[in-house]
Amino acid sequence: MSLERPVPRLAGAWGALGLSGLGLAGLSLLLARQEAPAQLGPAQPGLWLVGITALLLLGAVGIRQSAQGEGHPARTVPAAATLILLVLAAEAALRAYAVPTGLIPTPSKVLEALWAARTVLWRDALTTFVYEALLGFVIGTLLGLGLALLSVRLRFLERGLLPYAALLSSVPIVALAPVVIKAVGLGVASKTIIVAVTVLFPVLINAVRGLHSAQSMHLDLMHSYAASAAQTFRDVRWPSALPFVFTALRVAAPLSLINAIVAEFFGTEGRGLGFRIQIEVGKFGLDVVWAAIVVASVLGISFYLVISLIERRILPGRR
Repeated sequence: MSLERPVPRLAGAWGALGLSGLGLAGLSLLLARQEAPAQLGPAQPGLWLVGITALLLLGAVGIRQSAQGEGHPARTVPAAATLILLVLAAEAALRAYAVPTGLIPTPSKVLEALWAARTVLWRDALTTFVYEALLGFVIGTLLGLGLALLSVRLRFLERGLLPYAALLSSVPIVALAPVVIKAVGLGVASKTIIVAVTVLFPVLINAVRGLHSAQSMHLDLMHSYAASAAQTFRDVRWPSALPFVFTALRVAAPLSLINAIVAEFFGTEGRGLGFRIQIEVGKFGLDVVWAAIVVASVLGISFYLVISLIERRILPGRR
């Protein structure tokens, strides 16, 4: 009997989500056909808002029901449904109050801008993500791991370097970026350096902590087997450090893209997502600004998911 209960609950969840989504989409289409909904009377936008709120509450019921259980749908459907319903609700609410596109564009306008400016945004994304964020991420990771290995082998280096690494890791990007760009120039090299510096310190600190996390019992066992330092590192220290390293990499992955975009605010050679956002804000092209933000968000989330996937492949026990 207990095996049959989730079926009606899941059907009810899909029904509530479907009605909520279709209702919000219908309201958006209806409002899109009206020239100026907010000018039809002071109570008109309020009535639309009541309908939007009611449909969102219905969707919340469906999200709550779909989140029950431990299966794959229970882990993926609530997040996806929340995003879709919020986007549809924003579309309907902005149209109901006739908010100007130059102030807050509707999601449909953002999608139109995303398609219209796809060539420019693709070029900007290539510059910001590949040439600045990804390259800086790789350089900072390799430097951090290399310094961590040296610090563990040379105790004086660890005690002399790590305290300053912890201090430098707290330096805000808005203070670091102008100095580096002034010294190196407006090209992608300065942004790559900024990203590499901001990635280096968390990787260094976490890698050193992980290398020291190896249990003394395992180290004594390797010593009793007359294992070399390289064997001890390969079989004990490095496996113990991997969870710490991947934690730093998961944090640094989206952070590298954010830092690259922020660094572009202080000067570029005319390309990059940060440059595009800054220019379009000055022209009140907020639809393109939001399109660039969507591209940056997709890239940042994808980068994080790739690092998480690699972590699960290398460390099967991690989730």
